[in-house]
Amino acid sequence: MSSSPEPQQQQKSQKQVDAEFTSYYLQRATQEFGEALDAVRSADDFKPDSSIAVLISALQQGTGMFSEEDKRAVICSEGAARSSK
Repeated sequence: MSSSPEPQQQQKSQKQVDAEFTSYYLQRATQEFGEALDAVRSADDFKPDSSIAVLISALQQGTGMFSEEDKRAVICSEGAARSSK
């Protein structure tokens, strides 16, 4: 069997793939680093009005270490995992 992405995933624009990957990445990061994020949010100098935007931006920066092909592969594998449930 081929490891190429499913046809539906191949048809997505790179912008769509980037948006889906960013969403997936942020979900996984908040799951994996939940306790650390809670500690940051409960710090005395945490300001909800500005700190949340900075925190989200910092987490999103992690998506930059993945190639476009890697992002598409993750989205394809997540789509296949969801459709098999």
